[in-house]
Amino acid sequence: MRTSESWCAGSRSPAQMVRLLVPILFALFALVPSVLSADLATSNQFHFEVVLKPGLLAAPVDGRLFVVIAQTNYPEPRIALERTGPDAPQSLARDLKGFSSGTIAILDQNAFAFPVTNISLLPTGDYVIQAVFDSNSDLRSPNSPGNLYSSPLNLRLDFTHSQTARLELTGQIPPEELPAETGQIKFAKIQSKLLTQFHGRPIFLRAGVILPRDYDRDPARRYPLWVRIGGFNTRYRSVVNLMNEGSQFRKTWLADDTPRFILLQLDGAGPLGDSYQMDSDNNGPYGEALIRELIPEIEARFRAAAQPRARFLSGTSTGGWVALALQVFYPDFFNGAWSSCPDPVDFRSFELVNIYDDENAFTDKNGNERASERDLQGRVVLTMRQEVGAENLLGRGNSYVSSGGQWGVWNAVYGPRGPDALPVPLWDPHSGKINRTVAEHWKKYDLRLVLDQNWNILALKLRGKLHIASGEADQYFLNNAVHLLDESLRPGKPPLDAKIAFGPGKGHGWSNLSMRQMLDEMKTAADRTMP
Repeated sequence: MRTSESWCAGSRSPAQMVRLLVPILFALFALVPSVLSADLATSNQFHFEVVLKPGLLAAPVDGRLFVVIAQTNYPEPRIALERTGPDAPQSLARDLKGFSSGTIAILDQNAFAFPVTNISLLPTGDYVIQAVFDSNSDLRSPNSPGNLYSSPLNLRLDFTHSQTARLELTGQIPPEELPAETGQIKFAKIQSKLLTQFHGRPIFLRAGVILPRDYDRDPARRYPLWVRIGGFNTRYRSVVNLMNEGSQFRKTWLADDTPRFILLQLDGAGPLGDSYQMDSDNNGPYGEALIRELIPEIEARFRAAAQPRARFLSGTSTGGWVALALQVFYPDFFNGAWSSCPDPVDFRSFELVNIYDDENAFTDKNGNERASERDLQGRVVLTMRQEVGAENLLGRGNSYVSSGGQWGVWNAVYGPRGPDALPVPLWDPHSGKINRTVAEHWKKYDLRLVLDQNWNILALKLRGKLHIASGEADQYFLNNAVHLLDESLRPGKPPLDAKIAFGPGKGHGWSNLSMRQMLDEMKTAADRTMP
């Protein structure tokens, strides 16, 4: 789901959020090649001009330009650009072709705006503004390596009068470098032959590794592999935080009686956002690359047992779905999956949308706005229309399908590829109307449906391997789909013997097991299946 390693809920109603957003955070974006001189006619309106520092780019590039306007520089406005919740900044956006030195990119009332669609309605005030140019095609995020940005600028802005705010892109996010390794923390970055062939350019797989205690004492010893998948967009570098001094993870990992594993932390980055480690029409063969390239490389490099009985999966939120999906789609490769608050495992309840029966994602059958997030008291924090609108801002062509946000990523993983080489949206980005043909394509990723259609084979291969935990007050309504999955598994013959636990009053991120309990269960499973 949307969170990486943690979740923070708000408690404001949608109306309160809008009233809070408008006076607090704003962002504006525009992109126009200088040859489109007709756009300069807008100079009698309020507009932004964005220029590129000479020599910063070697050649003209395509991308999407943003100008973010906030009341504070903490954090820098560009850091808030990807937010889709109540704290998402007001923004304008526009695509640019062939951006280069000498080009003046203009953003005005013709640019895509969110959440307020008419910038003349924004209040006059003192703001901090910053421009960002996103041109990275391999890592979908405005703050990816190679992207450009301006220094934050303090200005007083009156959006109802003729005014020009000028920003110069002078900074560039530096190339990616692997973090420093320690005795226990290691990193890997390999070029995937499978993904490179699919995309027609070099594509890399990254991973973080944590070695067990006393790894160097016995060079002949081999260890089981724990494949860990974090929440939405969790990067491989998260192993550094896991092993911070004083962390509960570190204390458990280094305890004398903790079972010894090699931890492999997967990376959530990809050309269209989090790849979900799945083969897909849009992302390419990420599942096969994981199974055939990355895991064998890690097992060989770090003395893993390299046997199906000694490979285990765990994950939370996005990682919860990925762990289950990898176990289901590769039942002979892994020996168990421990999943907490997984993304929708039954697409009849994709959050609150039934993608097979509902006509519209934004509104229900009575025309009411559909919620996409609630707080622990059940109050609506965010609606589908608001959240997808925020992703439309980030996506090229004013569409969430290339946003790298949560809905865009789901669409990229589960959906078909269009003639424009972009994912075909499950629903119209602006009206919410669901495309039935696209919904049919999503079925092959509906885990409940996959299990049901392949029961006689999968039930035997997966018996006792699925462990799921879900809070009943999940902020994204993910418990609803887990209940549907639970009901479909109970009458199965042969039995699947999945363990599914629900936590009354518990929210997103809840698990019924501690890390130590999970590792104990993994070790028991490995020992039980030893030849």
